[in-house]
Amino acid sequence: MKSIITDAFTIAGKDLKSELRSKQTIGMMVVFSALVIIVFSFAFDPTNNMIKAVIPGLIWLITVFAGILGLNRSFTSERENDCFTGLRAAPIDSSSIYLGKVIANFSLVSLVQIISVPLLFLLFGYQFSGSYLWFTLILFTGTFGFIIVGTFLAALAANANNSEMLLPVLLLPLISPLIIAGVQAIRLILENEHIQDAMSWLQLMVAYDLLFLAACFLLFEYITEGS
Repeated sequence: MKSIITDAFTIAGKDLKSELRSKQTIGMMVVFSALVIIVFSFAFDPTNNMIKAVIPGLIWLITVFAGILGLNRSFTSERENDCFTGLRAAPIDSSSIYLGKVIANFSLVSLVQIISVPLLFLLFGYQFSGSYLWFTLILFTGTFGFIIVGTFLAALAANANNSEMLLPVLLLPLISPLIIAGVQAIRLILENEHIQDAMSWLQLMVAYDLLFLAACFLLFEYITEGS
């Protein structure tokens, strides 16, 4: 298990270094997020009380659709130069490839959130008064679950000719319970409601993450056998 984790961080480091050189994927994700925030900031009056109800949904909207841009590139970029064949031929466990991609994708999406969430609060004129710790924990748990499923499905869809269209079709129905729980949990935190209510949603998100992490970890080898 130790070697799997070590190899996973090596693969993640390779992907992140490649992205830092090109800045292609992260650039698209940040621009998309900024565009969504700017458009919605003009669509809603910042003085309206409805802003509190809109912000949780916007946070996950940005996370999911900006994340899909990155997930699409995660495996298609490997196949452009037949790099994925080299990864499969390397003396490493295929689970290391999956975990490495999860770590890299999670890092990119987290970076987009670090930029976009404060920008969202700023342009909407929202004064955050909830618990930063719980807000961060909920955002981390939901994003991690999204990346777990998204990375697996990105590998599954990468061989298809229209993988950019296939990935959202497969992904969005599967992550809908996670996103609903994430929206409700963040709404409760932002509204300073009872933390026990948010905890119930958070427990659902943790259970979702653990279930799909185990399933995707075990099944990844089978979906890459024919690659």
